[in-house]
Amino acid sequence: MSYKTQMEAARKNIITEEMEVVAQKEGLDVNVLRNLIAEGKVIIPANKNHSSLDPEGVGQGLRTKINVNLGISRDCCNVDLELEKARLALKLKAEAIMDLSSYGKTEEFRRKLIELSPAMIGTVPVYDAIGFYDKELEDITAQEFLEVVEKHARDGVDFMTIHAGLNRTTAERFKNNPRLTQIVSRGGSLIFAWMEMTGEENPFFAYFDRVLEICAEYDVTLSLGDACRPGSIHDSTDPAQIEELIVLGELTKRAWARNVQVMIEGPGHMALNEIAGNVMLEKKLCHGAPFYVLGPLVTDVAPGYDHITSAIGGAIAAASGADFLCYVTPAEHLRLPSLEDMKEGIIATKIAAHAADIAKGIKGARDWDKQMSQARAELDWEKMFALALDPGKARRYRQESLPQHEDSCTMCGKMCSMRNMKKILSGNKLEIF
Repeated sequence: MSYKTQMEAARKNIITEEMEVVAQKEGLDVNVLRNLIAEGKVIIPANKNHSSLDPEGVGQGLRTKINVNLGISRDCCNVDLELEKARLALKLKAEAIMDLSSYGKTEEFRRKLIELSPAMIGTVPVYDAIGFYDKELEDITAQEFLEVVEKHARDGVDFMTIHAGLNRTTAERFKNNPRLTQIVSRGGSLIFAWMEMTGEENPFFAYFDRVLEICAEYDVTLSLGDACRPGSIHDSTDPAQIEELIVLGELTKRAWARNVQVMIEGPGHMALNEIAGNVMLEKKLCHGAPFYVLGPLVTDVAPGYDHITSAIGGAIAAASGADFLCYVTPAEHLRLPSLEDMKEGIIATKIAAHAADIAKGIKGARDWDKQMSQARAELDWEKMFALALDPGKARRYRQESLPQHEDSCTMCGKMCSMRNMKKILSGNKLEIF
């Protein structure tokens, strides 16, 4: 029995090799996984042309996954440096890498990235269209936008951000409800500008059936982009954001009818008390499709520390049911991130994802923490380093300030509670001086 996509296979009761791999990683019965894929509640982004892929699942009941953004731009077009960033992301076990390249040798970079990466690869074709055609946005035709989508699919991209929800009706809703920070999505702003200048409908909405044909042919997962995501907590959960989400829910059903896998992208900047409600809205309006969030950043006043504001929001979002976190680095809003910025962003996002998995009751999530707690109780420093999310940093911090007694640290010394409880409960005398 033949199939084109993971969703089609699942609906035909076919268990694919990718499903077997994901089920084993997640500790799930493969038939349970297959049913979730058939319902659209879990996706396995796995382009048929991505031969180096080590597949991952995203969605209900699975570990929260993280994505790393990188790519070349007009101001920073060093392909080798961006590939070095990709290698770092893979070393730190990010499950996905998004290539946001918008200038220069984008095709060369994309193909090299897909070849080396076992992580799933995502792109935003509208970014690439401007650099690829080397002409002004207004002069790019609807057909040319679609040709870039097909090129990315042929190259092996596993998921694509397509801003199809910002149609002319959504654009009017936005204009009738002015925002403080307008449209902050780069892709969304480009689509909005193109519609305003040409007077035409968003090509990704107008020709959505063609987009689905391309995705079905290569098994590309649609990441339906949140063009109207809020760029400040002032603008969150406003009419334009909700209007677009309603459209994305309708497009999700159209994609599923063609056996195309879908995830929904979400905010953005948002106050803490709005996050859980927004996750609920996405899951309701988009029929349980996996939710992919940038942050959310829970305050706007921390440039240089936005990996922290994002991790706070990401932990709450994922604990509330979001499935996929896009990392944010300390360089957000300021510049292209360095390698060190990337590392900090990845670690912060992995902390958020793991904390959420504990809250969601994901199978095995607490085991890691239990092992670390046992190592601390036993004052087994080597085991603590081995279990640490960033072993190198943990080891360096201890070595930079060694205690007089090896079974303690320089924070507490001989007053260390772990050390003293271990001694007392073992029947030994406690000496502080």
